[in-house]
Amino acid sequence: MSAPTIAEAIARPHNAFSAMRLALALAVVVSHAFSVATGDPAAEPLARATGFALGEHAVNGFFAVSGFLVTMSMDRRGARDYVIARALRILPGLVAATLLVSLVLGAALTRLPLAEYYAAPELRRFILGTLTTFKSNAALPGLFEANPYRSPLGTVWTLKYETLCYFGVLVSGVLGLLRVRWLSLALVAGLAVALVAAQIAHPDLPKGTETAFRLPMIFAGGGALYLWRDRVRLSPWWLLALPAALLLQGTPLYRSALFLTEAYAAIGIALLPALGRPRLDPPADLSYGVYLYGWPIQQVLHAFWPQGSGWALLGPSIILALGVAALSWYAIEKPALGLKARALGRRTLGTIEPAGP
Repeated sequence: MSAPTIAEAIARPHNAFSAMRLALALAVVVSHAFSVATGDPAAEPLARATGFALGEHAVNGFFAVSGFLVTMSMDRRGARDYVIARALRILPGLVAATLLVSLVLGAALTRLPLAEYYAAPELRRFILGTLTTFKSNAALPGLFEANPYRSPLGTVWTLKYETLCYFGVLVSGVLGLLRVRWLSLALVAGLAVALVAAQIAHPDLPKGTETAFRLPMIFAGGGALYLWRDRVRLSPWWLLALPAALLLQGTPLYRSALFLTEAYAAIGIALLPALGRPRLDPPADLSYGVYLYGWPIQQVLHAFWPQGSGWALLGPSIILALGVAALSWYAIEKPALGLKARALGRRTLGTIEPAGP
């Protein structure tokens, strides 16, 4: 029997997108345990084996899933519903995390007197920069000064790329470009070729330049898989492309090949029938909260236990991140989903709602 198409797979009653997002968020927490403890983003075995940290691979999966689901959301809902859905899924959790970290956590742990802390211009710049430009390297006054990194919200930078990709999908939908689906392939191919060309021109490609190609390309790849859902089949043989891409390591083709195969693998795994079971579906969508709060929790743990290794941070940070994410879900994110449903004039929302990274 031939493998099912993506269209047939998403028509099933259940899939594993929620579980996939949670697994990817936890992978980011695992990866950051090492970088928070050492100050070296590559301080983990996977980084040495593939050239990219586990967290970077997880973010790749996030963007592929997000591109797929967000394109589906725009295709099914239209511009008005899409904008409301995106804003109310991302902003409430981000605003709450920013204010809690800056006004509560920072105030509790700063070495400065409270009056001086709250009056410091760095505090206002941190809140404004996080909420307007998703700045993730800003520090709070008197906080985490002995840590390798001082930033208390080190993961929000990806939301900048996510928001730009959201806007691109919105514009494409409004202009009717999502119906001209060959354009999605042209976009993915163009970004892949541009990344190869950049690597040839600059063998030591700066990380920022690579990211500017990498994340939009993977997001567009996820969107293209949705738009071509009636033609693309979920053959398990495609998963062999991942180890095949690793064989290209050291060549200019490696990055584009690896990122695109990871995009396909993320969607393929999320649509595996064996994983699409109700009992495997998380009862709450904790992925966004885990992604937001994992870093500040690890920063606090390292501040209190600076001699602890990355391995030592893993267990406590995962447990605490899941707990805080549950509070964020039930107190902030789930009520926002209810508000979103009321704003759209319906009781429930059928399309899966991605959040983050």
